[in-house]
Amino acid sequence: MASSDGTSLVWLRDDLRLDDNPALSEAAGLGRPLTVVYILDEESDGVRPLGGAARWWLHQSLASLSAELEDKGSRLVLRRGPAGDIIRKLASQTNASHLFWNRRYAQPERSIDAGIKNWAGDNGIQASSYQANLLFEPWTIRTGSGGPYKVYSPFWRACLASREIRDPLEAPDDLPAPAPAGRGLPASDTLSSWELLPSSPDWSGGLAETWEPGERGAQERLEDFLDGPVEEYGTGRNLPGTKGTSRLSPHLRFGEVSPFRVWREIRRRHPRKIPADVGTYKAELGWREFNWHLLYHNPELSARNFRPAFDNFRWASPSRQELAAWQQGRTGYPLVDAGMRQLWQTGWMHNRVRMAAASFLVKNLLTDWRIGEEWFWDTLVDADAANNPANWQWVAGSGADASPYYRIFNPVTQSRKFDAGGAYLRRFIPEIADLDNKAIHEPWTAGPEGYPEPVVDLPASRERALDAYQKLKEA
Repeated sequence: MASSDGTSLVWLRDDLRLDDNPALSEAAGLGRPLTVVYILDEESDGVRPLGGAARWWLHQSLASLSAELEDKGSRLVLRRGPAGDIIRKLASQTNASHLFWNRRYAQPERSIDAGIKNWAGDNGIQASSYQANLLFEPWTIRTGSGGPYKVYSPFWRACLASREIRDPLEAPDDLPAPAPAGRGLPASDTLSSWELLPSSPDWSGGLAETWEPGERGAQERLEDFLDGPVEEYGTGRNLPGTKGTSRLSPHLRFGEVSPFRVWREIRRRHPRKIPADVGTYKAELGWREFNWHLLYHNPELSARNFRPAFDNFRWASPSRQELAAWQQGRTGYPLVDAGMRQLWQTGWMHNRVRMAAASFLVKNLLTDWRIGEEWFWDTLVDADAANNPANWQWVAGSGADASPYYRIFNPVTQSRKFDAGGAYLRRFIPEIADLDNKAIHEPWTAGPEGYPEPVVDLPASRERALDAYQKLKEA
């Protein structure tokens, strides 16, 4: 049983920040000795291990967070293993009377949290959880009949009509010193011992050149976006050759910035009326909320079709050569290839190009969307349990509010429309950089050396996909 003069234990997960961190703020306010812990849990039932790119990001983010906590007079304790076991042991070691965390929404993590909360109650420990990483928690938004939403637009309208979005909390000025365990501070793993960084080979050079993981990097990227690109977001978000998107997705994924802070900063800059382009970006935040709503109500979103009818869809079996060509950015279609190379080099891909690359895999190559989802899970720095599978299912047509089956992105048309001058293509495909603005979208007409011929014929593969989808409709 915890004593009345016990300590506080804050368990951080996908909320690696000091700003607008309700669990941390509440614990700091008690003034009790405070232990802050992060647990790398790859062993609990159902928990999906991070992909390689996300592991790289996590290492950098934890290093940044550790330094920030030390500046505030605290310390980050690192532990690895089943979270339930570790929290129980650490609570005992630090004589914790209060346990704090911010809520998670995937089923395996919710089960872990519920088990710990029950254990805490049985042992006289006050366990408190908070809303920190979604503007609207999934169980709070229901249709008129009481069920979950399956279409985005009415979902987002219901969200915005449900209540005002709270203001973010400021970061604590300082934090109570950590709780001693026995005769010393709680033992911590070293971050390097987790071996999150790639080696033999180290393929992370492009990631390091592109990103600054951590709360400071998130704040700077938010400010840069709101000071410029957001004002033309409606157009800029479709142009991969320009800096027209926020690139906040990995920072939001790891909780280095909260959606409440993003929302507040938008409102602070536009206190009276939100311009249309800024409103478009806010709607993208709504799409993120919708995907978490879907996952909450459909825990197997990464493994099972949201629409059961797709269980009968006849996917083709792509050859090793075709799949490797897609993964390596050597399909012969520049927009797809530029996107896949950007993904490998930077751990991120422009959203317009993501749709084209995903459509090419599932429709032109007629490959099961789960194969693409797994590849993105391993290579994206922003891959999370909700957005990655929900967006793949949207493209495949098997998901909620999905893209119609007959919508097949033509990568040539897409690059001509959204990268007319070829700036994006030239950046990631040097083999075709010298082609003129017309030929660069169809390089097979110019025959540049070192660039592959198309792996499939677009019209023929489109017809094959439409035929497969039509048979599904008729079944």
